[in-house]
Amino acid sequence: MTGIQLDTILILLGIVYGALLIFSTFVKNRFTEAMRIDALMLANPTQNTRILNLIAGLLILGYMIYSLLA
Repeated sequence: MTGIQLDTILILLGIVYGALLIFSTFVKNRFTEAMRIDALMLANPTQNTRILNLIAGLLILGYMIYSLLA
């Protein structure tokens, strides 16, 4: 690809995924339920474990924005 490097594309995908995790903490639909980290890591995810998505989303989003600006 000319103009855009692969690492920039991966960083932008990471930003989208981090935002999706934050979004999945508050919104419940089929798409966001499939992307939840707590549903992937825990055997029985509940409404109480949805906060893990917020924490992971903020960490991923923050790191990706930092990587983009650095």
